[in-house]
Amino acid sequence: MTSTAPSVPERTHRRALKSGFAAAVGTTIEWYDFYVYATAAAIVFPQIFFPEVDRTLGTLASFGTYAVAFFVRPLGGIIFGHIGDRLGRKPALTITLLMMGVATVLVGCLPGYDTWGMTAAVLLIILRIIQGLAVGGEWGGASLMAVESAPPKFKTFYGGFTQLGNPLGALLSSGAFWVLSLMGDDVLFSWGWRVPFLISIVLIAVGIWVRLRIEETPVFKQSGASETTPIIHTLRFNWYPVLLGFGMVAIASGGYYLATSYVQSYATSEEIGLAASIILGAMTLASFLEALVTLPLALLGDKWGGKRLMYLGVGLSFLCSIPLILAIENHTVTLIYIFVCAIRVTMSATWAPLSALLTQMYRPQARYTSMSLAYGVGAAVWGGLSPIVATSLMAATGSIWSVIGLFGFLSAVAWIATALAPQHSDEPETANT
Repeated sequence: MTSTAPSVPERTHRRALKSGFAAAVGTTIEWYDFYVYATAAAIVFPQIFFPEVDRTLGTLASFGTYAVAFFVRPLGGIIFGHIGDRLGRKPALTITLLMMGVATVLVGCLPGYDTWGMTAAVLLIILRIIQGLAVGGEWGGASLMAVESAPPKFKTFYGGFTQLGNPLGALLSSGAFWVLSLMGDDVLFSWGWRVPFLISIVLIAVGIWVRLRIEETPVFKQSGASETTPIIHTLRFNWYPVLLGFGMVAIASGGYYLATSYVQSYATSEEIGLAASIILGAMTLASFLEALVTLPLALLGDKWGGKRLMYLGVGLSFLCSIPLILAIENHTVTLIYIFVCAIRVTMSATWAPLSALLTQMYRPQARYTSMSLAYGVGAAVWGGLSPIVATSLMAATGSIWSVIGLFGFLSAVAWIATALAPQHSDEPETANT
């Protein structure tokens, strides 16, 4: 007698392309909203919401509101993971996109300190927390929507659509503020800074329309709702792969913020004195190249294997960090452009396959919660703390090589976690009895 497990609903390229496109649109909007806030926190918010303190303290307070979002991401992963594992990926993603959009538009409507005093700053923090919750639930669900809809041999490629949202969102947000900066500081600081936030209402409408038109993933349709509380199942049975997933994002998150935020701070510091326009120009070009290579690298991951691509990205990005620092110290502009782009492109090899690798680390039951928790905690610890640790190391040692050592440590963590990470198949097994 032969018994066959229930078949997985058909996963065609047409279905996968629709789901991948929806994931790319949604994550682009989410990351646009996230980075618009980050840009405003660096340039505008110290004067708008914290004018009563000196510039340094105002900037620290502004960045404090920015950092809050990192540390509520895991909670967002748990909340929306529960919805996604019990009710489906589609409703969870629709809610996260709506939450992010409403919070972003409200930031654009928020009166400044001159009108509402410290109440304005408190409301700003609350809206940033809502953004953090939304982005904490977005990435895992968007990854599942793309990967679980993909044909077996193209999971990394379609998972790459989710990863495309980060560089595209960064490009859109920086582009919006760049255009406004051309109008002059008077425009930017009076009303112009609100425009990128208010534009989000149009983007969210488009994103919701796209997401409502896609189907639930075939894997969720086959496996059905989680029969247990997802977070309890995750902590009891998936704690080890969650720990590995946390380690796997060390370079994709922590290394990324070292190569962007910290490098910009170091290059423009009094000790180095590089013109901000040089490093910002290099970063803008690097973001553009990062967006171009994400899908080709994801396709390469299907041919070579996602883990091999991850190893390559981890190793090469670490190697690129050394000549980048030397070029910055020597003010060699051409080499700065080359190695800023090189480290971002090689780091893309750790980012492009991440959706597929993390998705396949967990069985369908409680998968949304498990991968969102791994990524959320990883982003909070590696992404939120790496620039602070790097700054502390530099202050304690007086040597940039201590920061290179930190990058090497993150590389080793990511490499080991990737090597140990399990990879499960969603294809049903056939048993003969």
